[in-house]
Amino acid sequence: MSISPTLIITGASRGIGRSIALLAIQNLGANVIGVARSQAALQELSNHIETDLQLKDRFKFVVGDVTVESTAAEVVDVASKSWGGRLDGLVLNAGVLEPLAPIAKTEVKDWKHNFDVNFFSIITLVQHALPALRESKGRVVFVSSGAAVNAYYGWGAYCASKAALKMFGESLAMEESDITVISIRPGVVDTDMQAVIRREGVTGMIPTQHARFVDLHTSKKLLHPDQPGHVIASLAVKAPSSISGKFFSWDDEELEAHRKP
Repeated sequence: MSISPTLIITGASRGIGRSIALLAIQNLGANVIGVARSQAALQELSNHIETDLQLKDRFKFVVGDVTVESTAAEVVDVASKSWGGRLDGLVLNAGVLEPLAPIAKTEVKDWKHNFDVNFFSIITLVQHALPALRESKGRVVFVSSGAAVNAYYGWGAYCASKAALKMFGESLAMEESDITVISIRPGVVDTDMQAVIRREGVTGMIPTQHARFVDLHTSKKLLHPDQPGHVIASLAVKAPSSISGKFFSWDDEELEAHRKP
């Protein structure tokens, strides 16, 4: 009898993270522990899942700030006490864009907060989860960005933190040969972060770059969260070790088997 994989998903209350959690449970038979700051949103997601009796008891959640180490310790502890105590994968999705302004107009404290969320919190959770992931020969999927490899005016902190995360993933893959580590660029997705770009980018970005994001929204060309979400959920459950350490766009040909039919 096959054993259902157990995943930890950060930023699970909305956007891509919510889609990943639902798709992992509904389509891939996974058990999921979601992490986010909003208890109301996590409870709503839990209630939504529980309406399907076949999915009952497949979702648990931890309410907490990912930048606080006790949150990482708690969620790994929940995994150790649930569904047989296995941990098969991490999906590291929580992230922030701000500060959205030119470097000369930002403060270091805002850069530090960005790195706390986008980078240091991830190192903390990975370190807490490593013993269990080594035992299961599990997977770590970083939700990255095109900003990891391309600079955007006014996005200095975000670009730098995502670039650091990309290299962290490559280093982790090199050091932990029993774990499969992948970074995924999800594309331009219809999430709250896009709303921030449209709202605050008026003053923080150059007009041509800002206009591109506004146009994608008005022309309804933003991706639905389920599109990259399906790829990320699938990789968290069954990514082959042969692609460990690599950075992909969600729609790369090499990942075609993981895309939604």
